[in-house]
Amino acid sequence: MRLGVIDIGSNTVHVLVMDARHGARPVPQVSQKSTVRLMRYLEPDGSISDEGVAALTEAVGRAAEVGREHGTGGTLALATSALREAANGAQVLAALTAEAGVPIEVLAGDDEARLTFLAARRWYGWGAGRLLLLDIGGGSLEIATGVDEEPDVALSLPLGAGRTTRAFLFESDPPAPQDVDRLREHVRGVLAGAVAPVREAPAPDHVVATSKTFRSLARLAGMPRDVLGPTGRWRMRREHLEDWVPRLARLSSVDRTVLPGIGPGRALQIVAGGVVAEETMRALGVDEVEICPWALREGAILRRLDHL
Repeated sequence: MRLGVIDIGSNTVHVLVMDARHGARPVPQVSQKSTVRLMRYLEPDGSISDEGVAALTEAVGRAAEVGREHGTGGTLALATSALREAANGAQVLAALTAEAGVPIEVLAGDDEARLTFLAARRWYGWGAGRLLLLDIGGGSLEIATGVDEEPDVALSLPLGAGRTTRAFLFESDPPAPQDVDRLREHVRGVLAGAVAPVREAPAPDHVVATSKTFRSLARLAGMPRDVLGPTGRWRMRREHLEDWVPRLARLSSVDRTVLPGIGPGRALQIVAGGVVAEETMRALGVDEVEICPWALREGAILRRLDHL
């Protein structure tokens, strides 16, 4: 069976087409994304501007066309925090649904965490024991921990890389040191009031991180891959972030693009993403993360297969 998933996020609209059958590992066939950076289209009242709706609609239309071109037998469409929280989210959702040609499921934050956790659990397998999952999106940070496919704790916090860039680091490029300090204090405050259930859970056997932000930071850190199968796994230590985040903050977004792992679509918000990653690891007492290649989209397809 060929399945597709359209992920309408705060930073990108990403379509993934996979060949999948129950009990087998899904095999990716096509992965394509359009960078939208929706946070720049938010109006003061929290609504998405007409220009932003147009950009989203065009990106969703392209994603739906990719699915049709590659003969998907079924396509899922998911929307996350940006659409969930927009003041005009219902109207925008109606327009995007018509363009996608399928119903769009607007995920609650904890559902994002649960689907991403499912993907990580299937990737690592039962033998990995208890997992602690970290995922930094454009609008939110997801944290989940557990020993089964359903996590014991699933959190979604408003600490996405795009959201925090817009709120704290949007005035100058590179950002002013005092603005980076303000962001760091804000992240610490949000985490301090939210992560107690995670800290009180049993210690994880593996701490895994998903999302483009973590992958970019890990590549930047230059940590070698483990020899674990054909792809290996990137690892990253908190000390790497402590070293790299101040250096990134001193560079303009254009200058950051010459660094490994930092493309134009990620350069503007990588500083905020690095601060969130570093402070989350510190708040949870985590020294090192393993980068998991599966995340929300794979979790959605796996859940769909389970239901079928």
